[in-house]
Amino acid sequence: MRSICVFCGSKYGNKPAFKAAAIEMGTQIAKSGLELIYGGGHVGLMGALADAALAAGGKVIGVIPEDLVKKEVSHKGLTLLTIVKSMHERKAKMAELSDGFIAIPGGYGTLEEFCEVLTWSILGIHKKPCGILNIEGYFDPLLKFFDDSAKCEFITQEHRDLVLVSDSVSDLLKRMQEYKHTARERYYERS
Repeated sequence: MRSICVFCGSKYGNKPAFKAAAIEMGTQIAKSGLELIYGGGHVGLMGALADAALAAGGKVIGVIPEDLVKKEVSHKGLTLLTIVKSMHERKAKMAELSDGFIAIPGGYGTLEEFCEVLTWSILGIHKKPCGILNIEGYFDPLLKFFDDSAKCEFITQEHRDLVLVSDSVSDLLKRMQEYKHTARERYYERS
Protein backbone atom coordinates (compact mmCIF):
# COMPACT_ATOMS: atom_id res chain seq x y z
CA MET A 1 0.00 0.00 0.00
CA ARG A 2 1.37 3.35 -1.09
CA SER A 3 -1.57 5.73 -0.66
CA ILE A 4 -4.76 6.15 1.32
CA CYS A 5 -7.75 8.29 0.39
CA VAL A 6 -9.58 9.86 3.32
CA PHE A 7 -13.15 11.15 2.96
CA CYS A 8 -14.16 13.64 5.65
CA GLY A 9 -16.10 16.75 6.49
CA SER A 10 -15.49 20.29 5.30
CA LYS A 11 -16.61 21.36 8.79
CA TYR A 12 -15.19 20.40 12.20
CA GLY A 13 -18.42 19.05 13.69
CA ASN A 14 -19.41 19.70 17.28
CA LYS A 15 -17.02 17.35 19.11
CA PRO A 16 -13.32 18.08 19.61
CA ALA A 17 -12.65 14.35 19.12
CA PHE A 18 -13.50 14.67 15.42
CA LYS A 19 -10.75 17.23 14.74
CA ALA A 20 -8.32 15.32 16.97
CA ALA A 21 -9.00 12.16 14.94
CA ALA A 22 -8.41 14.00 11.64
CA ILE A 23 -5.09 15.33 12.95
CA GLU A 24 -4.05 11.89 14.20
CA MET A 25 -5.07 10.27 10.90
CA GLY A 26 -3.04 12.75 8.85
CA THR A 27 -0.03 12.41 11.14
CA GLN A 28 -0.07 8.60 11.17
CA ILE A 29 -0.56 8.32 7.41
CA ALA A 30 2.51 10.51 6.89
CA LYS A 31 4.59 8.71 9.52
CA SER A 32 3.67 5.37 7.88
CA GLY A 33 5.23 6.61 4.65
CA LEU A 34 1.88 6.62 2.86
CA GLU A 35 0.61 9.37 0.56
CA LEU A 36 -2.60 11.08 1.63
CA ILE A 37 -5.19 11.53 -1.10
CA TYR A 38 -8.15 13.73 -0.17
CA GLY A 39 -10.60 16.31 -1.48
CA GLY A 40 -8.16 19.23 -1.65
CA GLY A 41 -9.86 21.64 0.76
CA HIS A 42 -8.32 23.76 3.52
CA VAL A 43 -11.51 23.91 5.58
CA GLY A 44 -12.86 21.76 8.41
CA LEU A 45 -11.59 18.23 8.99
CA MET A 46 -10.21 18.22 5.44
CA GLY A 47 -7.83 21.05 6.27
CA ALA A 48 -6.87 19.61 9.67
CA LEU A 49 -6.12 16.23 8.06
CA ALA A 50 -3.96 17.71 5.29
CA ASP A 51 -2.13 20.15 7.58
CA ALA A 52 -1.27 17.34 10.01
CA ALA A 53 0.08 15.09 7.25
CA LEU A 54 2.17 17.95 5.82
CA ALA A 55 3.49 18.87 9.27
CA ALA A 56 4.60 15.25 9.74
CA GLY A 57 6.55 15.38 6.46
CA GLY A 58 4.00 13.52 4.35
CA LYS A 59 3.06 13.82 0.71
CA VAL A 60 -0.49 15.17 0.31
CA ILE A 61 -2.40 15.12 -2.96
CA GLY A 62 -5.67 17.03 -3.16
CA VAL A 63 -8.27 16.61 -5.88
CA ILE A 64 -10.82 19.39 -6.17
CA PRO A 65 -13.41 20.55 -8.72
CA GLU A 66 -12.75 23.94 -10.33
CA ASP A 67 -16.00 25.36 -8.88
CA LEU A 68 -14.64 24.85 -5.35
CA VAL A 69 -11.32 26.47 -6.30
CA LYS A 70 -13.31 29.52 -7.42
CA LYS A 71 -14.97 29.60 -3.98
CA GLU A 72 -11.49 29.75 -2.43
CA VAL A 73 -11.71 26.55 -0.39
CA SER A 74 -8.70 24.83 -1.98
CA HIS A 75 -5.58 24.21 0.09
CA LYS A 76 -2.64 26.27 -1.16
CA GLY A 77 0.19 24.33 0.49
CA LEU A 78 -0.21 20.75 -0.79
CA THR A 79 2.39 18.58 -2.45
CA LEU A 80 0.06 18.49 -5.46
CA LEU A 81 -3.39 19.94 -6.10
CA THR A 82 -5.21 18.42 -9.05
CA ILE A 83 -8.09 20.53 -10.36
CA VAL A 84 -10.85 18.67 -12.20
CA LYS A 85 -14.08 19.76 -13.90
CA SER A 86 -16.67 17.93 -11.77
CA MET A 87 -17.37 15.98 -8.62
CA HIS A 88 -17.60 12.83 -10.76
CA GLU A 89 -14.08 13.42 -12.10
CA ARG A 90 -12.89 14.13 -8.56
CA LYS A 91 -14.08 10.77 -7.27
CA ALA A 92 -12.66 8.90 -10.24
CA LYS A 93 -9.26 10.58 -9.86
CA MET A 94 -9.15 9.97 -6.11
CA ALA A 95 -9.97 6.31 -6.68
CA GLU A 96 -7.29 6.02 -9.36
CA LEU A 97 -4.61 7.49 -7.06
CA SER A 98 -5.56 5.49 -3.96
CA ASP A 99 -4.74 2.01 -2.67
CA GLY A 100 -7.41 2.18 0.03
CA PHE A 101 -10.24 4.36 1.35
CA ILE A 102 -11.15 5.59 4.84
CA ALA A 103 -14.16 7.59 5.99
CA ILE A 104 -13.87 9.75 9.09
CA PRO A 105 -16.74 11.97 10.31
CA GLY A 106 -18.40 14.13 7.68
CA GLY A 107 -21.72 14.76 6.01
CA TYR A 108 -23.52 13.78 2.81
CA GLY A 109 -20.41 14.02 0.65
CA THR A 110 -18.37 11.79 2.94
CA LEU A 111 -21.12 9.19 3.02
CA GLU A 112 -21.69 9.31 -0.74
CA GLU A 113 -17.99 9.02 -1.58
CA PHE A 114 -17.41 6.13 0.81
CA CYS A 115 -20.50 4.20 -0.28
CA GLU A 116 -19.53 4.60 -3.93
CA VAL A 117 -16.06 3.07 -3.47
CA LEU A 118 -17.57 0.36 -1.27
CA THR A 119 -20.05 -0.46 -4.05
CA TRP A 120 -17.20 -0.59 -6.55
CA SER A 121 -15.53 -3.17 -4.30
CA ILE A 122 -18.70 -5.28 -4.22
CA LEU A 123 -18.96 -5.08 -8.01
CA GLY A 124 -15.31 -6.08 -8.46
CA ILE A 125 -14.25 -2.74 -9.96
CA HIS A 126 -11.44 -2.65 -7.39
CA LYS A 127 -10.18 -4.84 -4.56
CA LYS A 128 -8.94 -2.09 -2.27
CA PRO A 129 -9.74 -1.90 1.46
CA CYS A 130 -12.58 0.34 2.67
CA GLY A 131 -12.46 1.44 6.30
CA ILE A 132 -14.43 3.57 8.72
CA LEU A 133 -12.90 5.40 11.67
CA ASN A 134 -15.82 5.35 14.10
CA ILE A 135 -14.98 8.18 16.49
CA GLU A 136 -17.35 8.42 19.48
CA GLY A 137 -19.84 6.15 17.70
CA TYR A 138 -20.40 8.68 14.90
CA PHE A 139 -20.97 5.95 12.30
CA ASP A 140 -23.04 3.62 14.54
CA PRO A 141 -26.32 4.36 12.70
CA LEU A 142 -24.65 3.73 9.32
CA LEU A 143 -23.12 0.48 10.56
CA LYS A 144 -26.53 -0.60 11.86
CA PHE A 145 -27.96 0.13 8.40
CA PHE A 146 -25.23 -2.06 6.85
CA ASP A 147 -26.05 -4.84 9.35
CA ASP A 148 -29.77 -4.53 8.67
CA SER A 149 -29.13 -4.60 4.91
CA ALA A 150 -27.32 -7.91 5.35
CA LYS A 151 -30.07 -9.30 7.61
CA CYS A 152 -32.67 -8.32 4.99
CA GLU A 153 -30.48 -9.90 2.28
CA PHE A 154 -29.94 -6.77 0.20
CA ILE A 155 -26.22 -7.38 0.65
CA THR A 156 -24.45 -10.58 1.61
CA GLN A 157 -22.68 -10.91 4.94
CA GLU A 158 -19.49 -11.39 2.93
CA HIS A 159 -20.00 -7.94 1.39
CA ARG A 160 -20.97 -6.41 4.74
CA ASP A 161 -17.66 -7.67 6.08
CA LEU A 162 -15.76 -5.66 3.44
CA VAL A 163 -16.14 -2.61 5.72
CA LEU A 164 -13.24 -2.45 8.15
CA VAL A 165 -14.24 -0.56 11.30
CA SER A 166 -12.23 0.73 14.24
CA ASP A 167 -12.27 3.59 16.71
CA SER A 168 -8.45 3.64 16.65
CA VAL A 169 -6.42 5.28 13.88
CA SER A 170 -3.42 2.97 14.33
CA ASP A 171 -5.58 -0.16 14.41
CA LEU A 172 -7.51 0.86 11.29
CA LEU A 173 -4.35 1.72 9.33
CA LYS A 174 -2.80 -1.62 10.32
CA ARG A 175 -5.89 -3.52 9.20
CA MET A 176 -5.97 -1.57 5.93
CA GLN A 177 -2.35 -2.50 5.20
CA GLU A 178 -2.95 -6.19 6.03
CA TYR A 179 -6.18 -6.40 4.01
CA LYS A 180 -6.73 -9.23 1.55
CA HIS A 181 -9.83 -8.97 -0.65
CA THR A 182 -11.57 -12.34 -0.68
CA ALA A 183 -15.20 -11.41 -1.31
CA ARG A 184 -16.82 -12.66 -4.46
CA GLU A 185 -18.21 -10.09 -6.86
CA ARG A 186 -21.88 -9.34 -6.56
CA TYR A 187 -24.10 -11.55 -8.60
CA TYR A 188 -27.62 -10.82 -9.74
CA GLU A 189 -30.63 -13.01 -9.16
CA ARG A 190 -33.48 -13.13 -11.58
CA SER A 191 -37.01 -13.29 -10.22
